[in-house]
Amino acid sequence: MKTKTFILVIISSVMTALCLKAQENQLQTITPMTLTNFETIQLEQPDLTGGGTLMTVMSKRKSDRDFQTGDLSLKHLSEIMWAAYGSNREDGKKTAPSALALYPLKVYAILSNGIYIYDAVNHQLHPVIEGDLRELAGGFPAAKTAPLNLVFVADYSRYQNTGNEMIDGYLNSPEIRVRFASLDAGHCTQNVYLYCASEGLKAVVRGGVEAGLMELLSLNENHEFIVAQTIGY
Repeated sequence: MKTKTFILVIISSVMTALCLKAQENQLQTITPMTLTNFETIQLEQPDLTGGGTLMTVMSKRKSDRDFQTGDLSLKHLSEIMWAAYGSNREDGKKTAPSALALYPLKVYAILSNGIYIYDAVNHQLHPVIEGDLRELAGGFPAAKTAPLNLVFVADYSRYQNTGNEMIDGYLNSPEIRVRFASLDAGHCTQNVYLYCASEGLKAVVRGGVEAGLMELLSLNENHEFIVAQTIGY
């Protein structure tokens, strides 16, 4: 019995080492995006056959705070956005659960050439504000040079006129609204964490951005910043 267990441990260790080596080789051959034009980015469909096993990926999930400065590949950007808030069913429901299935979040991607907003229906990033504005991503110095910062903003208008008076009354509470939106954003950021662990990327969740970012986005009083996440190699 001990011999069998020992063999299984050795096989598991070898498989883990091979997966790590494959990830390292993959990262060495990545072609970064060329972000010279500020226009809609048509994202690639995710590779649903890729990635590691769930237990292996969870064992590797962690926060990192040192990032390379080069841009992401289109593949990685595409799959990060899909993991965060993409549609995975024909009815438009997403990879991350949402309280009462109301999906109140707007997901902004801050890249080296500007700020984009994610369109899950068409799997696209639409340009919002041009220019390298990563200094507004805040939090810590690496966020200002990392290839991607995701910013999750709650649109509380999604919690109004649901068609159910009892639910509308319940969601009238500011505490309930922010609690529900925060739960949603937590699911999204964990999806990204697990994807990054599977692909050998780095990620960290952060609780703040510069105040100037929200002002620049010109969002009304129905919107509130929830959380940010920095991602890169």
